[in-house]
Amino acid sequence: QGRILEKTGLCSQITFGRYVRQGRKLGLDPKLFIQDLQFNKVPVRVYQPKATSVEQRRGILFFHGGGWVFGSLDTYEKVCRYLSRESDSVVVSVQYRLAPEHKYPAAFEDCLNATQHFLQNTEHYGVDPARVTVCGDSAGGNLAAAVSQTLAGRSDLPKLRAQILIYPGLQALDFNLPSYHQNRGVPLLFRERAAFFALLYLNGDAMHMKEVLEGSHIPPEMWLKYRKWMSPDNIPEKFKVRGVKPLMPIDFIAEVYEGVKKFCEPNLCPLLAEDSVVHQLPESFILTCEYDVLRDDGLLYKKRLEDNGVRVTWYHLEDGFHGIISLYDYCGFSFPSGKRGLDSVVNFVKSL
Repeated sequence: QGRILEKTGLCSQITFGRYVRQGRKLGLDPKLFIQDLQFNKVPVRVYQPKATSVEQRRGILFFHGGGWVFGSLDTYEKVCRYLSRESDSVVVSVQYRLAPEHKYPAAFEDCLNATQHFLQNTEHYGVDPARVTVCGDSAGGNLAAAVSQTLAGRSDLPKLRAQILIYPGLQALDFNLPSYHQNRGVPLLFRERAAFFALLYLNGDAMHMKEVLEGSHIPPEMWLKYRKWMSPDNIPEKFKVRGVKPLMPIDFIAEVYEGVKKFCEPNLCPLLAEDSVVHQLPESFILTCEYDVLRDDGLLYKKRLEDNGVRVTWYHLEDGFHGIISLYDYCGFSFPSGKRGLDSVVNFVKSL
């Protein structure tokens, strides 16, 4: 596998991408205790406000974005410090294993293990076990949704208080939803890259990317089964005004499906979970951006949650694009809508 990756220049591409995104080392924070630990053998960074608190604090498990391939504790250092300081919460940033070296379900398992450990040991961090939230952006939003679903039916652990999904990627069945066409060439996430990352996470390679983009990787009976949740009819009309072209039906290719059938597992694609799971989910916050291929994943999940009686706070950045939260204060650049988005998350946490 590594050989193939090296030959295609993929390894060097990914190594370079990780280097570029690694983030600057920040100095000490006057308001926070920050320590690197391991939860169930998973590296984490814990941010605790220094000020004394009369009551136990809220806890947030944060899973970073980066297509399951990029991202680290350092990349999201500013975001996690901001969340911890502004919401007066204990934030645990999780360094899950990355693809393509570690395929699905490695990242999911790491996030789940770290979350379980934290829920069992909240008293060490002055955290109220009834006020623990999972949070993530992009691929991290996918992991937060999957962890939330997995823990929903568990009676042996404290229930999660909420889930915060920031422009999450929640399915890999349909790369032809309206937002995928409208924003196919909008940075920071192109339509092709979204499929590329999903395949790297699933299989460690990007074979069959063309078929997956076309949609020939899913059997007709699966489309029928999931249509009630995945259909563009479930997306409000106002999101379709920016040109959506009807697609020609394409033929299903069984051999491709064999290689990607795990895309139908909810731990990988949380949008496909059964209603019996969805209705047990905690209060939810979903942030979407207008100029983002993943916008409709968020909108479809919002509808599924609401249809199942889950309370949803939705925040839509009309001028936002994918990845904007992590750019709220980036190397001297500042995107006001990124800060607005981050503040909407802080305000939601403070409401819990």
